[in-house]
Amino acid sequence: MRRILFFASLLLFQYTHAQQIAFERDSNTTTTYDETIAFYQKLDKKYAACTLLTYGSTDSGKPLHVFVLNKEGQFNPQQLHQQHKTILLINNGIHPGEPEGIDASMMLARDLLEKNNLPRNAVVCIIPVYNVGGMLNRGASRVNQNGPEAYGFRGNARNLDLNRDFIKTDSRNTRSFQEIFHTWKPDIFMDTHTSNGADYQYVMTLIETQTDKLHPVLGDFAPTFTSELYNRMQKSNFGMVPYVNFRGSNPESGLVAFLETPRYSTGYAALHHTIGYMPETHMWKPYPQRVHSTYEILRHFISVADERAAEIHDRRQLALEQSKTQKQFVLTWKLDTIAHRQISFKGYKSGEKLSDVSGFPRQYYDRNKPFTKGIPYYNRYKPDIVVEKPYAYVIPQAWQEVVDLLIINGITVNKLKKDTLLTLQMYYITDYQTGRGPYEGHYLHSNIKVRPEVQQIQCYVGDYMVITNQSGNRYILETLEPQAADSFFSWNFFDSILSQKEYFSAYIFEDEAFRMLNKDLELKKQFEQAKTTDEELRNNGRAQLDWIYKHSAHYEKTHLRYPVGRLLEHSPRPTRFTCSSARTVSSVFE
Repeated sequence: MRRILFFASLLLFQYTHAQQIAFERDSNTTTTYDETIAFYQKLDKKYAACTLLTYGSTDSGKPLHVFVLNKEGQFNPQQLHQQHKTILLINNGIHPGEPEGIDASMMLARDLLEKNNLPRNAVVCIIPVYNVGGMLNRGASRVNQNGPEAYGFRGNARNLDLNRDFIKTDSRNTRSFQEIFHTWKPDIFMDTHTSNGADYQYVMTLIETQTDKLHPVLGDFAPTFTSELYNRMQKSNFGMVPYVNFRGSNPESGLVAFLETPRYSTGYAALHHTIGYMPETHMWKPYPQRVHSTYEILRHFISVADERAAEIHDRRQLALEQSKTQKQFVLTWKLDTIAHRQISFKGYKSGEKLSDVSGFPRQYYDRNKPFTKGIPYYNRYKPDIVVEKPYAYVIPQAWQEVVDLLIINGITVNKLKKDTLLTLQMYYITDYQTGRGPYEGHYLHSNIKVRPEVQQIQCYVGDYMVITNQSGNRYILETLEPQAADSFFSWNFFDSILSQKEYFSAYIFEDEAFRMLNKDLELKKQFEQAKTTDEELRNNGRAQLDWIYKHSAHYEKTHLRYPVGRLLEHSPRPTRFTCSSARTVSSVFE
């Protein structure tokens, strides 16, 4: 009954607005791109407490918009941070086939302005629609979704899933988003979605940034913010549960907290010490429920952030400052299968029956058999690969694309002004796995193994040095350390080093190999031992020549050598730095 009254009050209220959206006229309809931008343009003209800004372009050729609401009518991000305002960023339409956030944000922005109910201590930034190309590609592609009648497409204008692009940055959308992110420097972030998957009673589920990944001053605080969201959503008759990502064949086996790596929006935000949330409405619930639940969680998100603005802002600033001197960084995580807590879960009985289509067993959920029971929730992760940060990373200028992304992401980059011989720790890639098929335009590497080796490396004027004394250290290490889950190496930025460039002709090298073995008895001993332990080597003459070649001075040192070097300690030679305006710092080694 309370839910019926809630919807009735919303319906009664919506007809009093002069500026309605398509959803309010027909609850199974979502707005178009042109209607969305026109709506925010009208708000911009009508109210002094808001402004519609554009940042860069998207793959569709259209700009990326940000709608900013500030009670005081001031929209300079640097000044707002100096005033200790907490900045909220809400992202909508990363998957335009999941349009609840697009519609809900329009109504909420209007309502906050109409009722003069903007937060006092927080500034709200709304990206009306992120995947512009996908929103323009309007249809009905999500077969498992219960409305609206027509909506956008998951892929963008380049057919990229933008929620996999936050590190590789293949799209102009992502570059523009990163400009927005590092201009406004949000303290807290929310990205609206709709789920595909199991059936259950909830309209809304929630992904929160994995607290183990956050700096401790944020990781200790985030659960209290999350708890308040759960409490207030319950009072709004939209009780939530963590995102339904389960261990076994159904949710009753226990839920596992989603570990969002940096390729995802909230994982990317966490790299920069921004607490992130991803609300996921259930695709098979009626569209009006999904929109109103998203409206409610956005409303509570803003309210809680406003109430706790000072603490959020101060904790994030402390995390940014302490990251500069942090020594160790976790590159990969593994689920703690022991630590868990019990949560109450409202589901539907599931099972298997024969398919009417194929005759084979199929899974089903019986909505006539709801249940509420306690299930385990595994929400803790343990460090897997941990690395000690070096004093600096040295990047040859040949890898300019990597340097450009560092700069876009707010990283200060130093530039050598003279040729310099440096002692660097270099990695050799000893093993890795590559996906058998393309994944978002790449053949992603994983399970990467490295062997470190200290070498004298000739660096040249114009090469780059990234000193790890920055608040962006997490971004630096998790992109430049090849073993990280979403490193630049994982995303194929350095694949040319995996190919050997020089080889030998066997009929010529046979005599040289024989001479080498007879001249170097230690090499010959190692060769014999290798044949003893490696059957394939023992039975393959070409492989034996290759083994000798790769243990000779002729073999190229750069094969499988990761080109980004680690300067482990500050050089004893004096170094002078002068800053430029492009976030690039020029240096002179004297």
